[in-house]
Amino acid sequence: MLSFRQALSKHLLLTTMCLLSAAVALPAHADIPEPAWSMTLGHRVMHYREDPEHHERPGLVALDYSPADAEWFVGGATFLNSFRQRSTYAYAGKRYGANQSPFYLQLTAGLLSGYRGEHRDKIPLNRFGVAPAVIPSVGFEHNGYRGEVFVLGNSGLLFGWGVDF
Repeated sequence: MLSFRQALSKHLLLTTMCLLSAAVALPAHADIPEPAWSMTLGHRVMHYREDPEHHERPGLVALDYSPADAEWFVGGATFLNSFRQRSTYAYAGKRYGANQSPFYLQLTAGLLSGYRGEHRDKIPLNRFGVAPAVIPSVGFEHNGYRGEVFVLGNSGLLFGWGVDF
């Protein structure tokens, strides 16, 4: 079994290779207006601590809306949490540095639901089935396509792909 560091290196290398190949293959379209919608698919979670109970494939689907030429956005996501429970996240966020470079930082804050039963206390402040959440991420964007790594508190990292439309 790969260590966390080896697995992280493997996934970061794969993500980088896919982003670079997409960046080279896709032509630039400078005359296309800024997109107002984007979709993100989260395909893999790497937990910091191994636990046979953890589910590594969240199947995350997120849809964001951003007003024209704004760095802030609102959105919602649905996914299977680490314990295979259907969960949702409604949020607002902001991207930093997206206009100066293909690399950016992103921060979202919102409400997370779906951690139930014996796993209810796996997220802080989940007293009534809904908890506040803050999720930072780093990403690379080129021609409306992007790859992102989301930091899921002290639990792990989520790797995702996105497209603007």
